[in-house]
Amino acid sequence: MRLFRTIMNVGLLATALIGTLGPASAERAASIDYQFVDRSPTVPSGFAASADNTLRFLRITTLGNSFVDAALWQPKESDPAKQTLIISVHGSGDNFVKPPVGFLSPALATKGYAVLAINTRQHDDLVNTDNFLHIRQDIDAAVYTARALGYSSIVMHGHSIGNIQVQFYVATAWAPDIKAMVLTGMFGNLPWKSRNMLIQNEQNFSALMEASHNALRDGRTGDVMPVKMRWFTGQEVPMTAQHFLTYRSEASSTADGTYWIKRIPVPILMVRDASDAVVAPFEPYMLLSSATSQGSLVPSIEYKLLPDDKPVSLDNHYFVNNQQPLVTVVTDWLAGKKLQ
Repeated sequence: MRLFRTIMNVGLLATALIGTLGPASAERAASIDYQFVDRSPTVPSGFAASADNTLRFLRITTLGNSFVDAALWQPKESDPAKQTLIISVHGSGDNFVKPPVGFLSPALATKGYAVLAINTRQHDDLVNTDNFLHIRQDIDAAVYTARALGYSSIVMHGHSIGNIQVQFYVATAWAPDIKAMVLTGMFGNLPWKSRNMLIQNEQNFSALMEASHNALRDGRTGDVMPVKMRWFTGQEVPMTAQHFLTYRSEASSTADGTYWIKRIPVPILMVRDASDAVVAPFEPYMLLSSATSQGSLVPSIEYKLLPDDKPVSLDNHYFVNNQQPLVTVVTDWLAGKKLQ
C-alpha cells in the first residue's frame, strides 16, 4: 500500500456572512504531496543502486496539481539531519536518467551526499512546450519534499536549461536552507542566444513572434504553433507559444541568467566542458561578469572549465568524456564550502 504524504497546505479562509454565528472554517485550496512509488518501466534496469548507495523513486504533486517524478539517491548510511541534499534539474527534453544528472547523482551519493533528481514538466517529449514561470512549481515541490524528508541543508543543481530554472528559483526564494548552487552547461542570456545564435533568421523570429501573440490573444498558449523555430543545427523545432514567450522572446522572457545570477545570495559553482557545442566559450563569462558586478548578492563564485581533447560536439554538452572530472570538481567544491 502506497503512503501518500501531504507536505504543505495552502489554506483558504471562508468568510463568515454578516449575522452568521460561529468562527469561519478553513478549507484546503492546494497542497504539495509525495509518495514513494515503484520503478517505472521507462527507467532502464541499469539505472540502479550500488553497494555504496540506495535509490528510491517518488511521485510529487505540485501546488498546481501537476506531477513531478523523482529519483532519490542516498548514501548507504543515510542521516538527513547531518547530510546535504542536492536537488538536480535536467536540461531541455532530458530526464533524471540522462547525463550529466544520471551519472552525477549516484556518484554524489557514493561520496556521502543525497540527491533528489526530478523530471520537470518539460522532460522528454514535453520539450519546448512548458511555461518557464510554471517550472518554479516543480522545483518548489522538490524543495518541500526534501524538507519533509528531514534535510535542512540543500544545494541546487541545474544543467543547461535547468540552469536558468534553478537561478530563477534561488534568486526569488531566498530560502535559508538553500546553501549553494551548482550550474553545469550553463548559457548566459537565453532570449538573446535564441534569436542571435540558435535561430539566426529574422524572418523566422518574426513569424514565431506573430504566431505566439496570436495564440496568446486566442487563449491557445499551450498549443504547438504552426511555425517551427530554426535551430543552429538546421533543424526545425516545434514549440508552444507559452514556451516561446517565456523563454525565447526578448520582449517577454525572463530566462536571462545575466539578470538573475547577481540576485542569488549563495555561493555558486559553474562548470563547462571545453568541447561543448551548445554553450559558447564566452557565455559563462557573461554570467561571471554579472555575478561579480557592483551590488551583486553573490558571496562567491567559481568557474571551472574541464579540458576535453575530443572534437566539439553536442554530446560534450553532457560531459560524456568528463564524467569523473565533473564529479571530482563538484564534490571538492562542496567540501570546500563545508557542505558534507
